[in-house]
Amino acid sequence: MSSPDSFPAETAPADWRVPAIIGAALMMQTLNATVLTNALPAMATALEVDPLRLNLAITMYMLAAAVFLPVSGWAADRFGARRVFVAAIILYALASAACGLAGSLPALVAARIAQGAAGAMMGPVGRLVLLRTTPKSQLVGALSILTMPALLGPVIGPVLGGAIVTFADWRWIFFINLPIAVVGLILVLRHVPRVAGQEVAPTDWPGVALTGLGLAALIFGFENLGRDVLPPLLVAGLFALGLGLLWAYARHARGNPHAILDTSLFRVGTFRASVVGGGFMRMAMGANPFLLALLFQVALGMNALQAGLLTFVSAAGALVMKTAAPPILRRFGFRRVLVVNTFIVGLSFMACAAFGPATPHLVIVGVLLVGGFFRSLQFTSLNGMAYADIDPERMSRASTLSSMAQQLVQSIGIGLAATLLHVSMQARGLTTLTVEVVAPIFLVIGAVTFVSLAFYLRLPRDAGDEMNGRSAAG
Repeated sequence: MSSPDSFPAETAPADWRVPAIIGAALMMQTLNATVLTNALPAMATALEVDPLRLNLAITMYMLAAAVFLPVSGWAADRFGARRVFVAAIILYALASAACGLAGSLPALVAARIAQGAAGAMMGPVGRLVLLRTTPKSQLVGALSILTMPALLGPVIGPVLGGAIVTFADWRWIFFINLPIAVVGLILVLRHVPRVAGQEVAPTDWPGVALTGLGLAALIFGFENLGRDVLPPLLVAGLFALGLGLLWAYARHARGNPHAILDTSLFRVGTFRASVVGGGFMRMAMGANPFLLALLFQVALGMNALQAGLLTFVSAAGALVMKTAAPPILRRFGFRRVLVVNTFIVGLSFMACAAFGPATPHLVIVGVLLVGGFFRSLQFTSLNGMAYADIDPERMSRASTLSSMAQQLVQSIGIGLAATLLHVSMQARGLTTLTVEVVAPIFLVIGAVTFVSLAFYLRLPRDAGDEMNGRSAAG
């Protein structure tokens, strides 16, 4: 197979069409996730079920995505990345239509499982298409553009969800994916270059089962940590099952050249720093929206619109940074940006602990804007550096392993925040959330991001320079 640099110039996204098109398709996932959360009460009423039971529709999506993630890289290698990406868009659209037509909770859950399976393919395979059709020197900029449409989902999702539930039927939450999918398919088939399949090893079905089910058990456990939804013993059992299955996979993969996950990728310094080191920042990032929603709406008494407008500022800062990140990385390099920016990001999380009823909204807006801006720079740096030293033939496995790790650490972040809130309430003898309960948790998740420094400081000064054109620029 050709290396990414062997593609002719016209296939390289000089005008950013390819990453923008792929990102627009991925926007279906982020949009659906944020819209659905706001609409759960209305959906529960329409389906005549308890809202707590309806949360199963979100959980089963995540579990299906976790189970199918390990096979995404293999499928892209076997059938071609663009072909799998197109099939995932079609399946996601059909599953969305099934969700909108569901007349009962079981039907909705079944459709959400299909949606999760398609989403597991769409994310890592879409990124793989970009990795294989973009010269390394342009990849940081391309990845920045890729994530811009996806960032619009959390920005417009809460507002769109509220409008749909208020002025239309909840089923349109899923039907809005259909025109996005149709336009996305046309653009992908017209502008995204074909990526040929390559020789693949025999399918490691035991490895698929062990990793998929192990990851699903861990994510489900972290999602229910500290929430009093499942009995503590059952949550502990999920952790034991997940760890046990992943331990069994490690034994199974030892000396197995056809193992579904290539854990030897963690020996590559830039990949390890991005996925493992960056995981601590992603963990805090997973907890932050959850904590801000509780702080603004429960502890500070804001309504959903007020809280949504404030959190919108953070996403706006992230969007602005997407255009500024590539030149910053070319000027200073990955290592220096990651080290310095870690302090800024960690302090931006910690600053939220100072929010209270007397804090002017202008101050809150300023902190969230700065935080969103620099967190976006950190994400862009981590996403670009991950593939700096990965051989073209291992790109699919790197994309899959990175996606699995990101999904796991985000769930860990939410579970950590929920547990810390529970402990904080018990320590104060309270039964309701207050500013005094929520605010200190921001200090903890801010401190968690500093653990990443142990990985970044070990990187050589020129780590990943080929990815942002810095070496070429001198």
